[in-house]
Amino acid sequence: MAEDTTRQRSGTGAERTEPSTPAASTALAGLRVLDLTRVRSGPTCVRQLADWGADVVKIEAPVDTAEFGGPRAGPDFQNLHRNKRSLTLDLKAPAGLAAFRRLADAADVVVENFRPDVKDRLGIGYDTLAETNPRLVYASISGFGQDGPYAERPGFDQIAQGMGGLMSITGKPGDGPMRVGIPIADLCAGLLAAQGILMALYERQRSGRGQWVQTSLLQAQVFMLDFQAARYLMDGVVPKQAGNNHPTSIPTGVFRTADGHMNIAVAGANIWARFAEAMGRPDWLGDPRFATAPARSENRDALTAEIEAITTGRTTAEWIAAFNEAGVPAGEINDVAQVFADPQVRHLGLAQPVHSQERGDTRLVGQPILMSRTPSRIAAPPPLAGQHAREILSEIGYREDEIDALKRDGVI
Repeated sequence: MAEDTTRQRSGTGAERTEPSTPAASTALAGLRVLDLTRVRSGPTCVRQLADWGADVVKIEAPVDTAEFGGPRAGPDFQNLHRNKRSLTLDLKAPAGLAAFRRLADAADVVVENFRPDVKDRLGIGYDTLAETNPRLVYASISGFGQDGPYAERPGFDQIAQGMGGLMSITGKPGDGPMRVGIPIADLCAGLLAAQGILMALYERQRSGRGQWVQTSLLQAQVFMLDFQAARYLMDGVVPKQAGNNHPTSIPTGVFRTADGHMNIAVAGANIWARFAEAMGRPDWLGDPRFATAPARSENRDALTAEIEAITTGRTTAEWIAAFNEAGVPAGEINDVAQVFADPQVRHLGLAQPVHSQERGDTRLVGQPILMSRTPSRIAAPPPLAGQHAREILSEIGYREDEIDALKRDGVI
């Protein structure tokens, strides 16, 4: 450790040595998080904490199991596990379990996304850890919930997309169910778990007690149905697939141009009027087929045909310039390479440089939140498996000879 190392209080009130890994932010400085997660939903949650300055200790098996979440050198692993330290630890060995319990006694947060019964079989469930660290915030992400008829089912993003209704409203009518192009149930479950952890930490300031935070891929997916769920719960409407068309705001969707496609979003009477003028068709405003929102919904196909008869006469760039000047929302439909070449994306600094231990100089996606005093950065690449074992164990009182013994016995 450097001689100027500072010390902070842990969740249990014990002195804590600040880690050697540079902090990504000062926003969550002083928080220690034990990361038991793998694959995507759990790592997404923990990334939110690591990127905002929490000291995250990634607990890994002594035999590298990173392949379960993709190759360690792969883009997926690199993107999910930056700004962390790593400790390899055999939780099935008594000495490994004892080390984890000591870590948990000095931690603020534990995050796991095992199947619900695994943590209790290992002896690291919330009730067990809270006995000796009542301030602990413990977050669990599962496929379907910690209990109930589906609790023991293995969770997978696409399964949750289907069971949570998303695939029934995605894709073209008549083409069958369609998944979205990102693992949205995984990602949303992780983000919601991170939000729950922060709420529990805030509440702990008043009560002095931690709690168990739970969410699942299914819960996250149903929650993200949002207005489509509300349409069913309040009005009994079962939404169907609408392809690129917005289900209720018309004309909103994808329209052909002379050199490709563009998105147009016409929501509300004022934008509809501006759109008709920009298209050179003010007569649409008095046309009984299109004059009202219900009429446009009834005659969507006819309206689309009339729109595309005009939009195919000019390029995407020409139309987007014209629509934005007229106050009509419109935008390009970019592929991923075009996204990161876009001047506004570049201005926002979403692609951030990092020196990967496996890949050398590269870039990762940074946080999409800007904070004026405590910004986030990618301060460190993903750690090597067990890279910080001695440092971390020393921080909770292990002597060098004890660490040597754990290494010799294959515990770390």
